[in-house]
Amino acid sequence: MSAPPLKPLQVSAPQKALEKLGLKRDIDLALHLPLRYEDETRITKLRDTRDGDHVQIEARVMDCEVTYRPRRQLVVTVDDGTETCTLRFFSFYPSQQKALAVGNRIRARGEVKGGFLGRTMLHPAFKTAGGDLPTALTPVYPTVAGLPQPFLRKAVLAGLARAELSDTFAPGDLSQLDTHIGSHPLWTLRQALQFLHHPAPDVSLDTLQDHTHPAWQRLKAEELLAQQLSQLQSRRARAALRAPVLQLPLPEPQDSLHQRLLAVLPFGLTNAQRRVSAEIANDMARHTPMHRLLQGDVGAGKTVVAALAATICMDAGWQCALMAPTEILAEQHFRKLIGWLEPLGITTAWLTGTQKAKERRAMLALIESGEAKLVVGTHAVIQEKVHFKNLALAVIDEQHRFGVAQRLALRGKLKHDAMEPHLLMMTATPIPRTLAMSYYADLDVSTLDELPPGRTPIVTKVVNEARRDEVIERIHSQIAQGRQVYWVCPLIEESEALDLTNATQTHAELADALGDVRMPNGEMAQVGLLHSRMPPDEKKAVMAAFTQGHLAVLVSTTVIEVGVDVPNASLMVIEHAERFGLSQLHQLRGRVGRGAAASACVLLYSTGDAPRLGEAARERLKAMVETNDGFEIARRDLEIRGPGEFLGARQSGEAMLRFADLATDTVLLEWARKEAPMMLDQHPHLAEKHVQRWLGGKAEFLKA
Repeated sequence: MSAPPLKPLQVSAPQKALEKLGLKRDIDLALHLPLRYEDETRITKLRDTRDGDHVQIEARVMDCEVTYRPRRQLVVTVDDGTETCTLRFFSFYPSQQKALAVGNRIRARGEVKGGFLGRTMLHPAFKTAGGDLPTALTPVYPTVAGLPQPFLRKAVLAGLARAELSDTFAPGDLSQLDTHIGSHPLWTLRQALQFLHHPAPDVSLDTLQDHTHPAWQRLKAEELLAQQLSQLQSRRARAALRAPVLQLPLPEPQDSLHQRLLAVLPFGLTNAQRRVSAEIANDMARHTPMHRLLQGDVGAGKTVVAALAATICMDAGWQCALMAPTEILAEQHFRKLIGWLEPLGITTAWLTGTQKAKERRAMLALIESGEAKLVVGTHAVIQEKVHFKNLALAVIDEQHRFGVAQRLALRGKLKHDAMEPHLLMMTATPIPRTLAMSYYADLDVSTLDELPPGRTPIVTKVVNEARRDEVIERIHSQIAQGRQVYWVCPLIEESEALDLTNATQTHAELADALGDVRMPNGEMAQVGLLHSRMPPDEKKAVMAAFTQGHLAVLVSTTVIEVGVDVPNASLMVIEHAERFGLSQLHQLRGRVGRGAAASACVLLYSTGDAPRLGEAARERLKAMVETNDGFEIARRDLEIRGPGEFLGARQSGEAMLRFADLATDTVLLEWARKEAPMMLDQHPHLAEKHVQRWLGGKAEFLKA
């Protein structure tokens, strides 16, 4: 009789949550550092507290009641023998009320506010009094739903105890850092981690929070070295690969596609476009695969540079693929490229996920036979069923929207003689130069730093939500002049978490308010709605109606952020602008000002219940008013958000640097840059161990 099959081990909910956070190895747990610390090591008497102090008190509950004015709340009065304090809770459960019953002794921790009505604490953390006080600061870790702090603390402690933390540096390599980063000798990795998980209560919280403490310096040095090592490894690996040589014959024949395209373009190239096109042509003429990022501001003319690169590829007898993140954007590229290339006799194939089976089969056949020289589409281009005859150049637009796995799949499409395609990535989110040099060290970066002539500057106004009616009046006059308007909302429908006016509601409101307005052709003004949950055909129809001028206003979510060109649109209203990131606001604003008409962008903001906007939101809106320059916007965005968040989408949505800051840790970065090649050449086993410790499987990502 055979033994019954073993049941698979059940994974608990906290275990799943740990995996969700990427905490699979002991070292992952050890490197999962606290967001902040709570000082539970001392009790402070209420009489010794001042306004704004974060303290822990021990007191008896004197009164506990639910009040309903001005809103439902639990109001608890406590007395510690020196003073009284009021604890207020706007959300609470019966179990909490029970724990706060009159007569109970509790420990409460939070910020003390002093006013006319005496001391108060809003939503303090509390527990029953008693038991010894901790001897170290209590860490508070980044977590997800289903993973309580006590469980996470235990898991991190256990991971830290088990993790292998021996030095991966060559002897003596760290000594040169000691002189650079202050008077303290550098800590060992184990010392640094043990300290950061459980700092002593007498440590300055400022040095922990601003990451200047020697323990932090050690971690940042290690992390930057791992980043530089993996980028250098990927650069070297790529240098050993081969790609087709796509070289124009010199002198270039007049009947080459490249020359014919230049002849039919309805505009002359800017100097920046000429310079960048030459950089790309030089790359493609080599045996080493091109790996170039083309960055340029919204409207700088990246598509034409990509089209010229494609003609060089096709002139050499190879295929080219262009991918965009959304169907709307892919279709726009497709129309532009067809308009330029079809008259020159080029067959272009179109691939998206929503195509009818018959059309799709026809396109796949064109691609496989090599008849389609250019393939445009969404990520459908890299599906398994798509077989190219000889793909030599892949262009990825808005590359930050594509995960690394997708880029790797694209590289696998050229199975020809163990070669791989040249890769040109494009982005309209400019990256400050210093950041590009370190974060994209594995990429060559080309910059389109001038706009084509004839673009009108966009005037940006910041307007309070209370003046919404005035904005709608402005729309009236724009429509009467024959202009079109975008109105962008942050959400599709009501969310309980964010009480924002949704796109559907705004659409109904504007349709009602503009119902009696006529366009110059005598037709009544129509208001369209566009959001990501609409069926693709419906989206296309709405977008086509707007492009052709049948719709006066388009209410949309951020699906229009990248790449939709409507030259007649001269006004953009962004609702709840305070909720958007700076580069996103800049991308959205770039949808107007594409024709000769004077254009404006109105940033509608709301403070909700707060008396004023938060500091970061104010800075963002101010930057939008002060400059239209994408590179200046990127610089300010970096100042406001920091590099991790700014480039968070670089690797499948994950910021590769968690601890170091490229803008401020320049000394450590320089050291890591020098150290990486020496370590790879002289101590390759240590280098490998170091990259594995810090990046694990993510090291592969840097190779895409």
